[in-house]
Amino acid sequence: MHVMALAEVADHLGVSRQRAAVLVDRPDFPAPLDTLTVGRIWSAADVREYAARRRERLDSGRDE
Repeated sequence: MHVMALAEVADHLGVSRQRAAVLVDRPDFPAPLDTLTVGRIWSAADVREYAARRRERLDSGRDE
């Protein structure tokens, strides 16, 4: 299983760490798998799926 911490989430979504910190707290963002000393971690597959849905919303002109 591949996982992402906040820095990897930000990089994958193409946003700043600050913006990623806001996005991961949204109710539509996948729940973290666990919290480690480096912070929360997420399934990379879940983050990729979220990113695809987010791109679709942005491409259709709907707000995040």
